[in-house]
Amino acid sequence: QVQLVESGGGLVQPGGSLRLSCAASVRLFSFYTVGWYRQAPGKQREAVARIISGGTTNYADSVKGRFTISRDNAKNTVYLQMNSLEPEDTAVYYCNTKDPVSSHDYWGQGTQVTVSS
Repeated sequence: QVQLVESGGGLVQPGGSLRLSCAASVRLFSFYTVGWYRQAPGKQREAVARIISGGTTNYADSVKGRFTISRDNAKNTVYLQMNSLEPEDTAVYYCNTKDPVSSHDYWGQGTQVTVSS
């Protein structure tokens, strides 16, 4: 069983920054690929960024150059640094991981990010 807990969301003005954290309660966290997703009101959930066990990262085109995903395996935590935030980034952000053996999906409870002046 894997538990994911997101934190760091909030209200920020356009152009501002936030750092989201995803803390995982799992052994051998370094073997897990972790992704950030977001869902805006009335829209489907979409992938934002992903970091695999070896450290390779992938980003959605809409956040490239503005968002950075990173991980601290000693703390079982993945971060999403979000800079130059735009109103279009407003959404609930979710952390996701998949068990590397069973392929079972796990989701956090989400954290709200609101970009508004």
